[in-house]
Amino acid sequence: MPSEEAISKIQPIQVLEDNIIWVWYRGKEAVVVDPAVTAPVKKWLENNGLKLIAVLQTHHHSDHIGGTKGLLKSWPNASVIAAEADIERIPFQTFSVKGGDNISLLGTSIEVLNVSAHTKNHIAYFLPKVNKNSSIPALFCGDTLFSGGCGRLFEGSPHDMYKAIQKLCSLPAETEVFCAHEYTESNLKWANNLLPNDAAIKNKLNEVIKLRRKGATTLPSTIREEKLINLFVRSSSPEELGKLRLHKDSWQN
Repeated sequence: MPSEEAISKIQPIQVLEDNIIWVWYRGKEAVVVDPAVTAPVKKWLENNGLKLIAVLQTHHHSDHIGGTKGLLKSWPNASVIAAEADIERIPFQTFSVKGGDNISLLGTSIEVLNVSAHTKNHIAYFLPKVNKNSSIPALFCGDTLFSGGCGRLFEGSPHDMYKAIQKLCSLPAETEVFCAHEYTESNLKWANNLLPNDAAIKNKLNEVIKLRRKGATTLPSTIREEKLINLFVRSSSPEELGKLRLHKDSWQN
């Protein structure tokens, strides 16, 4: 087990076109969130002398589970934590959970949140304290909440997404949001197109453009920031969110 003095860190690995795989590690042990592919994760873990102890799956889409089986070939004792209700679509899960459950990894308590909307069994993982002496919480939310956006409604309704976002936005404002795609620039360009005089959105978009030109990720965001810049978070009703989602689905940058 890692020493009590070991500090947890969260590392992004950018893969495919816009996926971000998060590696949360402490001491010599690591947890991987939604591995889309195997090779870059395996290489990063091995280069840093880390042992994979668990994989957190938020939902069943292939660009979130595609690398898990490959990682298990190298670390066969790692747990695969996923929604019990998605056992048919994530059959290799070894530890099944549901909303309201609490689990512990890397010496940290994790709350499982039911955020069904993007898919009908989507879950998120909330860490009230990433480190023992830190007050900064973390959220691994998959494809539910993005910086400046939210997930498409493949299996859920606007009401489902509104409920899920309200749940996430009830978390502490300083919660760091580790979503699974680098969509921030596109989301904010869309929002800026709708509300060209919104200073918060415009300023954030300018900041994001500079980061992306350097090849840097814009994530994590925070709940506090999303309340300022995210039109879906700012929606006053499921109906408003639904109209925004339809508009975003058909918008072309």
